[in-house]
Amino acid sequence: MAGNKKAKGKVEQAKGKAKETAGRAVGNESMEAEGRMEGARGDAQQAKEKVKDVFKH
Repeated sequence: MAGNKKAKGKVEQAKGKAKETAGRAVGNESMEAEGRMEGARGDAQQAKEKVKDVFKH
């Protein structure tokens, strides 16, 4: 289960990075900001799962 959530975090990070890059390429600040936000959500998910793993062992 935790592996699945980690994977979702990685996917969220990748989607965010792609959206941020696309927004920057076309000059769309709103899209770029959305991408940064999605990436941050992915980072938070990854951190949460890592903390859970630490306390699990």
